[in-house]
Amino acid sequence: MRDWRYWLAEQRGTLIAVAIFIAMFIIYISNHQAGLTANVVNTAANKGTLLALVAMAQALVVITAGIDLSVGTIFVLTNCVASYVITGNPFETAAGVALVLLVGLLCGAINGAIVIYGRLQPIVATIGSGAVFFGVALMLRPLPGGTVNETLADAMTGRIFGFMPASLLMLAAIVAVIWVPFRRSVIGRAAYAAGSSEAAAYMSGVPIRRGKFAAYVLAGLLAGIGGLFLTFFTYSGQASTSSASTYTLFSIAAVVLGGVSLYGGKGSAVGAIFGAFAFRTIGDLMFVFDLDALWQPLFQGVILLLAVSFGAIGLLQVRNRLEWFR
Repeated sequence: MRDWRYWLAEQRGTLIAVAIFIAMFIIYISNHQAGLTANVVNTAANKGTLLALVAMAQALVVITAGIDLSVGTIFVLTNCVASYVITGNPFETAAGVALVLLVGLLCGAINGAIVIYGRLQPIVATIGSGAVFFGVALMLRPLPGGTVNETLADAMTGRIFGFMPASLLMLAAIVAVIWVPFRRSVIGRAAYAAGSSEAAAYMSGVPIRRGKFAAYVLAGLLAGIGGLFLTFFTYSGQASTSSASTYTLFSIAAVVLGGVSLYGGKGSAVGAIFGAFAFRTIGDLMFVFDLDALWQPLFQGVILLLAVSFGAIGLLQVRNRLEWFR
């Protein structure tokens, strides 16, 4: 019984995000003109997956008690790169995919090196690196354009067996291949320990530098996968300031809605995924109810503020920091 209660307490944030998503999705479907159809579900899944990938990237850094303000620009940069290289025969397309993922890894490694070895605050470091990443994206795609392997793009954004969104299966595979091994590894536990108490983790001999560096590298990879999927979704690339800023801010809201503590050391990428789907569905409700476009940024800002405030409530209820990680 105690194990069950411990699991429930540990997964509380994720379960709340799941409940919010289900409630919002039911309202969305109930008021959508087409109702519950395969096309509506597939479109919602594709849009949710875009934010979920960036939110997973943000969650890895937040777990280490940092914050990455460059995830949106890595997302945009890899989208621009992909719009050039994801084309041609299957071998050329596979090489292009590998190059895009390598760019994401490199961006994450740069962030990790600056934060860990340069000893700069994550916010300051990622603001600077994000500006550089966006500058490169702007050089690559000053105007929207590009091509993509349509067969691969349609396969990744389409449906399997006529009803199952391929994007959800891709997301599940990413969780199984990237998140689960990281979470269960020594490096993953070191990242959590660094977020809980970096000084205590260091005194205990935990490899906190490797843990934090791995978190930043994987964050870059996940943001790169998000940029790749955006290329599949739009068939083009664009150095968009609004997309970079929007996905960065929304990723922060998603991780908080998913139960990831902004103080570090608590939460999971799975929670961030459901937080992303919940936040995206809330946004879709504005269109279903025909909310004036002028009010939409205000409404999204209120949701972001409430999400961050909600994430801080739990910390106010503890007497000391150690209780937060029980």
